[in-house]
Amino acid sequence: MEPSSSRNRGPLPTDLKFLAKEEDFTKLPSELKDIDWTQPISWGKYAPYPPSNDTSTTNESGEIIAPSLPITPENTLPKFTEPHPALTFHIHATSGRARYTTVHLPHGPVSTPVFMPVGTKGTLKGMTPMDVVQDEALNNQIILSNTYHLALQPGTELIRDHGGLHKFMNWDRNILTDSGGFQMVSLLKLAEITEEGVTFENPFESDGLNQQEEHEANDEEVPESCGKRKVAPDNGYSKDESHTKSQRMLLRPEDSIYHQNNIGSDIIMALDDVVSSVSDDTTRFEIATYRTLRWLDRCFSAHRRRHDQNLFPIVQGGLDVRRGGLRDICLAGFKLRDDKAPGYAIGGLAGGESKDEFWKVVDHCCRALPDNKPRYLMGVGYPLDLVVCTALGVDMYDCVYPTRTARFGVAFVGGEAPGTLRLKAHSCAEDYRVISAGCGCIACRGGYTRARLYSMLKNDNPFAVSLVTHHNLAYMMALNIRMREAIKTDSYGDFVRNFVSDQFRGKEYGGQDVPLWVVNALDAAGIALDGKQNNVVT
Repeated sequence: MEPSSSRNRGPLPTDLKFLAKEEDFTKLPSELKDIDWTQPISWGKYAPYPPSNDTSTTNESGEIIAPSLPITPENTLPKFTEPHPALTFHIHATSGRARYTTVHLPHGPVSTPVFMPVGTKGTLKGMTPMDVVQDEALNNQIILSNTYHLALQPGTELIRDHGGLHKFMNWDRNILTDSGGFQMVSLLKLAEITEEGVTFENPFESDGLNQQEEHEANDEEVPESCGKRKVAPDNGYSKDESHTKSQRMLLRPEDSIYHQNNIGSDIIMALDDVVSSVSDDTTRFEIATYRTLRWLDRCFSAHRRRHDQNLFPIVQGGLDVRRGGLRDICLAGFKLRDDKAPGYAIGGLAGGESKDEFWKVVDHCCRALPDNKPRYLMGVGYPLDLVVCTALGVDMYDCVYPTRTARFGVAFVGGEAPGTLRLKAHSCAEDYRVISAGCGCIACRGGYTRARLYSMLKNDNPFAVSLVTHHNLAYMMALNIRMREAIKTDSYGDFVRNFVSDQFRGKEYGGQDVPLWVVNALDAAGIALDGKQNNVVT
């Protein structure tokens, strides 16, 4: 809980030293002038990755190699020490680049790989905290909430005065909050982005209400000049009594951190300048990448709760993974600030880019980011994506996909891609099987047949949505456990091959062929689908 001495302090003012002039928006930051961009950007790397300068060693033949990754036994107690007093990261096993780890946080341990369900406004729709914690099929250790939405309603000061979001929602496990940066894409029509921050029109006023309704229906987080500071009430909106359409919310890096400090989440995210991955405005991407570094410095400066909250930077840079490209520039900036970062996130994806572009960015970032800190891939929740990106070295994921699709009557099942069952389809009307035999969710173990769920969903029964939501989250948790077990036994390559062959039987057998992006991504991870596993990542 936030110390009482700082409760009444508002957001810090903008420190002018962090602001760039418009003519400097596309200039390489001065601290990066001496970087050799012909060399890969990486630090803290261990085998099977190529060595980084800070960890490299030599073998008996005099070759420069990466050392073996230090392994910590399971159930080792955490030691919370500086420079990151609220996070301890233990790696228990590896299988290729895939890692089985524990992220120790103020509200308990989190085993990875882990999928984090999204409770945008502090609740998982159709679920109670007891469902998520007490049911053995779920037993979630961490969930995600969104700073922008909580600042908008009910307001983070109210949450703070209630003792923080954990008490507000009766949740005693870990919480990660997004910074509000994603809304620059999802609510772009309502946003004006400047050097100081992003200004949103109030989505609940007049035309904005229609925008907000459209956003919540279609995109519940599924995915240039210095502005003047506005005097804001508790929810962050400036008020004009004579013209409610003019209500605006300025979200600066200082405001985002202020709100997240109020919320009290265990992991908080830096406010980054986010551009849609399908944009073709290369100048805008360049401005956003450099600004993300400046905004990160402002976030670090504004962070008041290092003792119990962990601030993760978010790698931006669009789809540019060239040597010395925008992703490298962002990563090089983070490398210089590494002592302040207990973990890292990979952002700017899952926005409509091709899968080939998607996996290459993930691969590029995992090759660069240090191995002794957790890596979080934002907004990704398709089961196949989790399996592939875990092979590339990702630890943490979030997405509304499992819960949002449940509200449309779509359940996750094993087998042929896309691995979903449309319970509203007529084929389920007289199907007396449960969704998935052997599943531990309350729907399957309770004997709710597909026919019963079909009838309930067709009649808009909210309990049916809760049952399907529970099932989809149970599927994701079971997938997490299966991935961890495979990594523990150093058989993740076999697990991946079995998973992929179940989804893609091949056209000659009446199914689909394996997508080329999957083949290429797994090959980069050292996993060949023909059964020959490469042990060295090049």
